[in-house]
Amino acid sequence: MKKVTGIGGIFFKCKNPEKMKEWYNKNLGLQTDEYGSSFEWRLGDDPTKKGFTQWSPFPETTKYIEPSVKDFMINYRVENIEALVEEFKKDGVTILDEIETYDYGKFVHILDIEGNKIELWEPVDTEYDKIVDGRTK
Repeated sequence: MKKVTGIGGIFFKCKNPEKMKEWYNKNLGLQTDEYGSSFEWRLGDDPTKKGFTQWSPFPETTKYIEPSVKDFMINYRVENIEALVEEFKKDGVTILDEIETYDYGKFVHILDIEGNKIELWEPVDTEYDKIVDGRTK
């Protein structure tokens, strides 16, 4: 069974997300919006299909990354999130919540052995593409 298929996003705390997005836009050319920036790429095994990686700064007061005490969280793209969660249960992995389903994919949060929060995303890239396209218009 495939597990992680790529990086779905990088989320980090900072003092001022708006200024951070402006800095990255000006100095590194990231096209940012209210959520950060989405990197579009093509799937290696099917170049006709798009994939996405999200870059998002959060306020340093965010609770989104808790219970981790780190200032970042990585989102990994996965396949078959339900089977993966069942495997985690058998292996004693800390699962923080139930799988949530949206048009653009399914999500669940776990902790690694050092308490880093990890977000897992089984994407529906065709739906996420519509969101990204709508934000860039």
